[in-house]
Amino acid sequence: MDPVVIPILVAAIVVVFLVASSVRIVPQARRYNIERFGRYRRTLQPGLNLVLPVADRVNTKLDVREQVYSSDPRPVITEDNLVVNIDTVLYYQITDPRAAAYEVADYLQAIDQLTVTTLRNVIGSMDLEETLTSREEINSRLRAVLDDATGKWGIRVNRVEIKAIDPPHTIKEAMEKQMRAERDKRAAILHAEGERQAKILTAEGTKQKDILEAQGTQQAMILRADGEAKAVELVFQAVHRNNADAKVLAYKYLETLPHLASSDNNTFWVIPGELTEAIRTVTGAFGDRSAAGPAQPARSGGAVTADTDGTSDEGLPPALEAGPAVTFDAATAAHEAVKQADAAVSDAKAEAAAAKSPQAPGRGRMSAD
Repeated sequence: MDPVVIPILVAAIVVVFLVASSVRIVPQARRYNIERFGRYRRTLQPGLNLVLPVADRVNTKLDVREQVYSSDPRPVITEDNLVVNIDTVLYYQITDPRAAAYEVADYLQAIDQLTVTTLRNVIGSMDLEETLTSREEINSRLRAVLDDATGKWGIRVNRVEIKAIDPPHTIKEAMEKQMRAERDKRAAILHAEGERQAKILTAEGTKQKDILEAQGTQQAMILRADGEAKAVELVFQAVHRNNADAKVLAYKYLETLPHLASSDNNTFWVIPGELTEAIRTVTGAFGDRSAAGPAQPARSGGAVTADTDGTSDEGLPPALEAGPAVTFDAATAAHEAVKQADAAVSDAKAEAAAAKSPQAPGRGRMSAD
């Protein structure tokens, strides 16, 4: 080989090496820290960068994207002296590559230890129940402390979340029993409230039913009373319109007597005191019995005799005095009284007809029959 070619090849190799050493290509979202003779020089940005060969070298390569760091469960003591295991998840981002590389030796370990100490300070001022129900407060306090401490390290803590809080097994069992008791209590309360509402609604329904039934009965009684009043008024008007006298009224009175004893349950019946007056009115309606003829002797078995004025010692007409002894029941007595009243009316009508007839030889006494 030509001795001149060898030096040329060596020189070419050296030039290629120097050119390759002076070119640095940085990917997107990456940052390279350059040191010149062991001293920080600059941070290379994404793209093609030229450095001084041999003198400059890349010290650290950092990812400036948001990172996620999940810590292992750490024991923490609460205010009521209970040990709980808490593990957290941390979202952070490198904002200053130079500070992240030269201000702290291991920023991940530093963040982890700072998180544990902050958790112990925060949880130590809370009891177990407050710890389990105050995750948002714990997260906010952790983020405030970590963001303040990691700012000088060139790291921004975006978010801190408590992933799990694990109390001891005995505490879990006690909590489960407590929650079960609370649920049973709420179920019993709801059941009692339901029964109470059901009873109230039932009572309200019964009340409304009684009120409506009472109102219906009241309206029925009012309508019935109105109907009876109108019926009485119509009868009264008919009586006055036809100019009915006491004779007709007395006769109608006698007609209603049998209805007093029409019931099967009547075992005792009292004839009113007005009966004698009604019979006297009917018998005297068509004339004087004494002018028609002599009084008929009392029938056999009778207990009372008639006077000369046409009435007995007891004030009864002869037609009723001559009857048999009263040994029948109330219904029979009523019918018998009506029959006797009809007979008296018939006799009175016949007597009146004989008195008005011009062929009559004269008034004489008629038989009481």
